[in-house]
Amino acid sequence: MSPQMNLFNATASTPVNEIAGGWHGFCQITYNRDTWVKLLEKPGSYAFDEAKLLCQDTSTTWVAWVPDHGEVVLDRSDFYC
Repeated sequence: MSPQMNLFNATASTPVNEIAGGWHGFCQITYNRDTWVKLLEKPGSYAFDEAKLLCQDTSTTWVAWVPDHGEVVLDRSDFYC
């Protein structure tokens, strides 16, 4: 078999490699204040796994509120996009 596999979707005739070729592995979602996000890791053992974005701190960080924990500064890599 060749080094580059040519995978096909079972219901489509277009190779998956062709479809995924233009996909970029970074988040392009625009977040706004008052948005609830899902955290990758809880900041404390009793804290919730979600946070409410309060305001943008820098281009990649947000000040957020986590129930049963308080305010935290989250990097965009700390929550699901």
